[in-house]
Amino acid sequence: MKKVVIIGSGLGGLTCGVILAKNGYDVTILEQATQLGGCLQCFTRHGVRFETGMHFIGSADKDQTLERFARYLGTSERVRLSRLDPKGYDVVSLQGQQFRFANGKEAFIEEMAASFPMERENLYRYFSLVEQVANASSLHSLRHAENDQALNTEFQLRSINEVLDEVIGDPLLRQVLVGNLPLYAAEKDKTPFSTHAFIMDFYNQSAFRIIGGSDSMAKALAESLKEEGGRVITRQRVTEIVCDEMKAVGVKTATDDYYPADIVISDTHPARTLEMVTSPLLRPAYRHRITSLRNTIGGFSVYLHFKPEAVPYMNYNFYGYSQSSPWNCEHYDEQSWPKGYLYMHFCHQENPRFAESGVILSYMHYDEVMRWEGTKVGHRGDDYEQFKQQKAERLLDAVERDFPGLRGKIAHVYTSTPLTYRDYTGTEQGSMYGIAKDITMGPAARVHHRTKIPNLLLTGQNVNSHGVLGVMVGTVVTCSELIGSETIFNQIKACNE
Repeated sequence: MKKVVIIGSGLGGLTCGVILAKNGYDVTILEQATQLGGCLQCFTRHGVRFETGMHFIGSADKDQTLERFARYLGTSERVRLSRLDPKGYDVVSLQGQQFRFANGKEAFIEEMAASFPMERENLYRYFSLVEQVANASSLHSLRHAENDQALNTEFQLRSINEVLDEVIGDPLLRQVLVGNLPLYAAEKDKTPFSTHAFIMDFYNQSAFRIIGGSDSMAKALAESLKEEGGRVITRQRVTEIVCDEMKAVGVKTATDDYYPADIVISDTHPARTLEMVTSPLLRPAYRHRITSLRNTIGGFSVYLHFKPEAVPYMNYNFYGYSQSSPWNCEHYDEQSWPKGYLYMHFCHQENPRFAESGVILSYMHYDEVMRWEGTKVGHRGDDYEQFKQQKAERLLDAVERDFPGLRGKIAHVYTSTPLTYRDYTGTEQGSMYGIAKDITMGPAARVHHRTKIPNLLLTGQNVNSHGVLGVMVGTVVTCSELIGSETIFNQIKACNE
């Protein structure tokens, strides 16, 4: 059995571990934190739970992409789901109007056409294009060797706004259709339409919250890994990927433990991976290219603990904007922040009547917290706490405009900044989604799963694409290097017959 050491127990690392363990590899996952899961982690305050990174999933109905993948990974029976409102799983508030994203092509078009009756034909064109682009990828459709490479390439090189300007006539409708762009931190003229299409298709098929929190997915994957003979070891921070003259031979940890390996897979940010490698096998030009890649913006989170039975459970996600467009919310100053926010509730039980907790998310540049860079969580000082409190008040002011009286229903408020996210996930400067997809840089903006060290591979949100589905299907790319994509696709197919 070949030994595989995986650095990091995020969604990518755990999924890679299960796939490889299923195929006869001896898998060990090393996690620096006490809790596994990366962005799947949850935390508890005053007996109430909160999610840190993954708040809802899509395509989880029977025979849809994520459900098929979950069945293969052995997690479908272990993770309980709560369906978001099929008539409006996402609600976008723009220019004083609210617009609902309904599940299903026909329902989505009908809902939008009610507000934009003259755009019905264009909505069909738009949605057909979304489906074509999503299905052009064999990864996102889980159909081996059914790529449409020409279509894939075209829409990886064209921006979201360019395509929408071409397909949709009404300027307001164009803005509405990108109302959920905080899910992937899209940027005007930069983010490819393919990223938008994958996200829209993923959630339009079906949308769910995970009952009890996203960490149940991490625990389910760890259980599947254990059943296949693999293991996750927490509180083991890898400090070095040890190499000989030709390849990686193992890893060392901060506790001076050494784990020999035939293959090393890193589920950390590529910049963190490079810091672990001193070998000349990674040349300066490669290091410079990876460390020079631009990352998506970070986020500021306000976690809300509600008073008992004070806030009815909100069975959808709410995107509120103070400006006329969801674009350019990342370009703000002290006076204009926040230009937009995403507000969601936590699903603590099946069919809850009232919410126990929720979260408000908005963009935040790392520059705003850089002065506290050398500090540790819980020990950043009074000025940092005051900074967070001021930001939380500003964000609550914005939400109160759409949800009057919310403040009076809150028992406790907790906050986090890009510094918090950086310290818990290792992502560069607390970036929400890692390395940015940027059409202006062409292929140079992409991170390949292979490195210049033949048996050192990468996985996670920086490879393939981010988001739950992007990360999970991206593990197929990484694992295919060892066992072949056809083998994996056939195994997924067999588990779902």
